[in-house]
Amino acid sequence: MLAYRHAFHAGNHADVLKHLVLTRVLRYMATKDKPFTLIDTHAGAGGYSIEGRYAQKNGEYGSGIGRLYDATDLPAPLQDYVDQVRAFNPDGQLRQYPGSPGLATLLLRETDRLRAYELHPTDHRILESFLADRPHTQVSDRDGFESLKAELPPPGRRAALLIDPSYEIKTDYARVLAALREALQRFADTVIMIWYPQLQLLESSQLVQRLKASADSAAKKGWLHVRLTVTQADERGFGMLGSGMFVVNPPYTLHDELAECLPWLVEHLGQYDGANFVLEQRAT
Repeated sequence: MLAYRHAFHAGNHADVLKHLVLTRVLRYMATKDKPFTLIDTHAGAGGYSIEGRYAQKNGEYGSGIGRLYDATDLPAPLQDYVDQVRAFNPDGQLRQYPGSPGLATLLLRETDRLRAYELHPTDHRILESFLADRPHTQVSDRDGFESLKAELPPPGRRAALLIDPSYEIKTDYARVLAALREALQRFADTVIMIWYPQLQLLESSQLVQRLKASADSAAKKGWLHVRLTVTQADERGFGMLGSGMFVVNPPYTLHDELAECLPWLVEHLGQYDGANFVLEQRAT
């Protein structure tokens, strides 16, 4: 578990989808004056060097944010996301990619609370330094899945929860499902964002249906599911085909914003003729 470093994958197609959704949710949460809490269960280092050896090893950012960064025809929600990445690069060149805490520093208001959890000791130290000056912020090296007992319900009764483990360990799938159930039991109004990789594994293929079943029984405002498929598995059936986000209690604006962006993403991030997207929603 502690061998995983997101720096190898920073800015790839999965980050584009995840951070597009995160940007839209945080924008929506900030439309109300009342402060809210963002809980990030697997926060990573906060930001990543695109020029560093980790990101350069496979160059995954080149088929992700690299295809959006200088585009001039982006739909407005995608443009807003890219604008945040640009704000993370003051000289205008794509040198750094913001992780979810990095985006949070750009989008949260001073009065909003941030709770960031990261187990990897190196990433935790970097994250702690990165967020040291932000008010109403706590960084912890405890297990993010275990954070819900301490964080929910939040002060102010407004919360967004981002759950995006690496899924390097198959038990992460069961823990994600358990975390969704616990979050809704503790505070049913929580906006919950769950990222997952699209793999040819039973655990991956079953996860969304299990999340839907749990959300159907407990979520106050239904759910939204988006998936972006960009490539095919290799000849042995391995590889990440794409990724998805499952959002519980989604902003009412999110479906239409994603519907505007997904055809563009399929056209520009797709790596084969069968690239596609799924967008579905169930309102209560």
